[in-house]
Amino acid sequence: MKKLLSAIFTIASSACVFAQEAPTSPLEFSGSVDTYFKYDFAKQPNITTSFASDHNSVSLGMIDLVLKKKTGKASFVGEISFGPRGQTQSIPDEAANGSSFHIQNLYVNYDFTDQFSMTAGYMGTFIGYEVISPVGNFNYSTSYLFTSGPFQNAGIKATYKFSDKVSLMAGLFNDWNVYSASRGVSSIGGQLMVSPVEGWTAYLNVLSGLSGYGYGTIEDLTTSYQITDKFKLGLNAANYDVDNDGGGYAGVALYPQYAVADAITLGLRGEYFKTKDVGTTAGTAFTSVTLTANIKSGGLTFIPEVRLDHNKDLPFVKSNGMSVPNAGQFSLAAVYAF
Repeated sequence: MKKLLSAIFTIASSACVFAQEAPTSPLEFSGSVDTYFKYDFAKQPNITTSFASDHNSVSLGMIDLVLKKKTGKASFVGEISFGPRGQTQSIPDEAANGSSFHIQNLYVNYDFTDQFSMTAGYMGTFIGYEVISPVGNFNYSTSYLFTSGPFQNAGIKATYKFSDKVSLMAGLFNDWNVYSASRGVSSIGGQLMVSPVEGWTAYLNVLSGLSGYGYGTIEDLTTSYQITDKFKLGLNAANYDVDNDGGGYAGVALYPQYAVADAITLGLRGEYFKTKDVGTTAGTAFTSVTLTANIKSGGLTFIPEVRLDHNKDLPFVKSNGMSVPNAGQFSLAAVYAF
C-alpha cells in the first residue's frame, strides 16, 4: 500500500513539476471592425471581385474576433467574423444554413521541437498575397487572383524550419473553403519559404486536388521585400490548371508601397489576370490598376482608393446598360484594429 501511495505521489509530483515548467501565455484577444463607402463611376456595381460590392452606400465590412493561447508546446487559434466581408462566396457550410457568421480560423498547433511543428484544423489559405481580413491587406478592394483562389484550407500540415531563412511545409487538405466532411480529404499541398536577405521573404506554394472548379493544380509565388524603411515591394504570381480542359487562370500582381510620412503610405496595385479556355469557350483577360493610401491614427486606418479595370471583351456596363471595356470606382474605408 505504501509503495502504491508512493508511486501515485511521484506521478502527481512529476505532473505538477511539468505543469509548472510549461510556459503558459495569457489568452490573447484581438480583432477588427471595418466600414466603407464606394461609388462606382457607372452608378451601379460593376467590378465583381470579392467584398465591397455596394454602390453609393455607407456599408458594413465585418467584425472579426480572434482568440489565441499557447501552453507549453501546444497552442490554438480561433477566429470568427460577422458581416458581409466575412461571408465569402464559396462557403457552402454556413450558406446552406443562412448563417450571419463565418469561421475564419479554427486550428491547433503542436511544436514537437524548435524546428518541427504540426497544425490541424481550418486555416486561412497559404496561397496568395491577400487575405480576407482588411487588417492584413494594404488595399481595401481585392485582386482577381484573390477572388479566384482558395480562401481557407481545412486539413493537417507539418512544417520543418531548417533555419531562420528556410522552412518547408507539406499537408493534406479538404477541397477549397470547406471544413465539413462532404467530400473528405482531397488535396495535397506544400510551401517552401526562403528569406535570402533581411527584409525579403518569398513563398513558393503548390496545391493540387479538388476545388469548386474541379480537380486541378495551382502554383503560386508570393513575395515581399522591404527595400528601404520607406519603400516596400510585393508580388503575387499564380497559375491554375483544371484537368480535362476545365479552365483555370493565370495572373500576376505587383504591389509597390511608399511611406510619405510616419502615418501616411501610398501604394499601387497593378494586376494582369486571365481566365483560361474551357473547352471551346475562350478565356478573358483583365488589367487593373488600384491607387490606395493608408492614413493611420492609433488603431484606426483610413483607406481612400481609386480603381480602374479594363477588359476588351466588354464585361462592364455603363449607367445606361451599354457594355464597355472599362470600369472605375472610388472607395473610402475605415478599418479599426484592436
